[in-house]
Amino acid sequence: MSSEDVQTQGKMQQAFWCSFYGFGIIASLVIYGLLQEKMITIEYDGVLFEYSVFLVFCNRICAVIFAIAMACYKQEEMSNKAPLWKYLIISLSNVYASSCQYEALKYVSFAVQMLCKSFKMMPVMFWGMAIAGKRYGARDWTVAMGVTFGCTEFMMTGPTESKTDAGSSFYGFVFLFAFLALDGLTSTLQEKLFKDHKTSKYNQMMYINGLSACVSAITLVVAGQFGPAIAFGNAHPQFWIDSVMLSASAVSGQFFIYSQVKEFGALVFAATMNVRQMVSIIVSYIRYGNPITGLQIIGLAIVFFALMYKSTMAMLEAPSKDEKKPILAGKPEKLEGAPEDSNDKLKV
Repeated sequence: MSSEDVQTQGKMQQAFWCSFYGFGIIASLVIYGLLQEKMITIEYDGVLFEYSVFLVFCNRICAVIFAIAMACYKQEEMSNKAPLWKYLIISLSNVYASSCQYEALKYVSFAVQMLCKSFKMMPVMFWGMAIAGKRYGARDWTVAMGVTFGCTEFMMTGPTESKTDAGSSFYGFVFLFAFLALDGLTSTLQEKLFKDHKTSKYNQMMYINGLSACVSAITLVVAGQFGPAIAFGNAHPQFWIDSVMLSASAVSGQFFIYSQVKEFGALVFAATMNVRQMVSIIVSYIRYGNPITGLQIIGLAIVFFALMYKSTMAMLEAPSKDEKKPILAGKPEKLEGAPEDSNDKLKV
């Protein structure tokens, strides 16, 4: 076999694995989004599930199990690399960001929730400047403004309320803004923790998710919701099935994200997440029949093309060795054009 044949075969193998990981990310997170929407907005035998923090608790327990298993497989140290209070601060913002995300679905549509994950580019950038002293170029601000405009246009030109509580979307936006602030803070603190203490991905996942499970459990007990949440599941067995599938799809997404970022870099991952976002929104509209206007479709297109433009230009301009540099190593490097919360994606 000639050297050209070997190179061709190698490129084909790379293309296959990149596509495989990308499909795994999109499929896992689309299923995760559909289940999330179902569990919050669809009734179980005529009753809605109201204890969103319990979903966070279930997800974090599964994430801890996954992180411990992977840390053992990778033979990583199990001791904490950073002071526990730093993990705890991230866990607090993590739990309440996720809770706000779930609560928002009671008042606004899934598409609005998804778009707000792009809308958080601005808060993440502001947190980065305030906490980590980062600086951003004109392209970053242009793309962020384009995304912000597309999101705003979408929200102002058609229905945004959830099917469970039409007419109360104001409360949903309050939860979403809280989610944006807390999730942006979580992303920035996690990245800073990586750089300051050289923590491995699974070591950080293990401690943050472990403490997040404790925080969510304490929150449920204090609010008197732990027992009712368990009782709801026992009264509606389908809930347990959905809960297991929700957590499994989240963990599956974590595996595929880790694999793609490790092998192909942050820029390929950024493009994959952009596609995933649009696919999730489209599938949600098809599956649950939520209404949408023509102007809202234009808003979605603006957001999608702004994000894809940033990812494409970054991939074209970045040297191949930098593009493929893993960001999940002990001391990840932030890549130009990578999503601002890319170090945060394994938490789903």
